[in-house]
Amino acid sequence: MTKQEKADIIQQLSDKLAEYPHFYLADTSAMTVEDVTNFRRDLFEKGLSIRVVKNTLLHKAFENHEGKYDDAKDVLAGTTAVVFTETANLPAKVMKEFRKGNEKPVLKAAFIDESIYIGDDQLKALADLKSKEELLGEIIGLLQSPAKNVISALQSGGGKLSGILQTLSEREN
Repeated sequence: MTKQEKADIIQQLSDKLAEYPHFYLADTSAMTVEDVTNFRRDLFEKGLSIRVVKNTLLHKAFENHEGKYDDAKDVLAGTTAVVFTETANLPAKVMKEFRKGNEKPVLKAAFIDESIYIGDDQLKALADLKSKEELLGEIIGLLQSPAKNVISALQSGGGKLSGILQTLSEREN
């Protein structure tokens, strides 16, 4: 690989790191070609992309971001695959589901907004994170709940109130 090709790859990786708010680093070594293909297919079906990169090139791409990814430099060993995502928990869910039948891929690290999760033991916590859309849905549901309760009480109370008024008007006659 020429210096220019390496520089191009570093720039592409750097651009991707800036473009996506979240990304995962995974170890795909010792996976069979069939397993890697199936894993890639699972990611692709969820709208995720994966790229196997040289650690030195990824390390240099990290350096373009002025210390933002310094904590991850220790995990850059062995085979590294980068999964870029818009939804923080989606790659973790795909990895967790895929690993029901496989030992790999192993999570090396995950960058979620400004937080870093290092180690495979973080996979369950990442998979259990709620996505932005799920949190917004819950908040909207919570905000709508009191209004629905008031409307429901008024509607049911309205029938009772009209019944009481009708009974009282009949008594006066």
